Amino acid sequence: MTPRSPLSPRLLDRLPALSPRLTSPASRRVIAGLLVVLALVAAVRPDPDRRTITVVTATDDLTPGVVVTADQVQMTAVEDDTAPTAPLTALADAVDRTVAGPVRAGEILTDVRLLGPELAAAGTTDDDARIVPVRLADPSVADVLRIGDVVDVVRGAGDVSSGELPSTPDVLADHALVVLVSEAGTATSRRERVVLIALPAAAATRVAAASLTDALTVVVR
Repeated sequence: MTPRSPLSPRLLDRLPALSPRLTSPASRRVIAGLLVVLALVAAVRPDPDRRTITVVTATDDLTPGVVVTADQVQMTAVEDDTAPTAPLTALADAVDRTVAGPVRAGEILTDVRLLGPELAAAGTTDDDARIVPVRLADPSVADVLRIGDVVDVVRGAGDVSSGELPSTPDVLADHALVVLVSEAGTATSRRERVVLIALPAAAATRVAAASLTDALTVVVR
């Protein structure tokens, strides 16, 4: 191997010497600060390859049972990979629909946050599920029910209007999902409080028909 001639310049030797001002401690601190700022800008800058979608978000806290108005929702752009499954993408999908569970301001609304077939299907794993209203023979039971409770619907042969105790009870439907319990202050009397439950279509029809004539109650699982 031919030894390098001491007169042959190296690459570093060809670079111009830095100004003494740039090598001072103060200059180094300024340069270091600029590099930190550039690193932060690069970190917070949106990735141009990440896709965004526009979704419906709540502008206020929403309580179960309220009907959504136009001033309670807005369209918000979010990154696609941060959005929940099945977000609502049009205001028309939310306005005039009933809220099924508590929603915080800023939360993205999804198909199962509002009453509808999607919620019924999600709660029962039955694509043909229905939501049916039930007035309980003992209205005080509604005070202890919560959204998400799984219940069995029980029928008795008593006369609801007369307050007669039910006899020969039988289970009309099991594993029903409570999706809404009307607030105590929204009914003219305690007996008018309504519990909405999600059931497969056949069971929902059976419960709806029985609620017209029979005393109904629920057993929490």
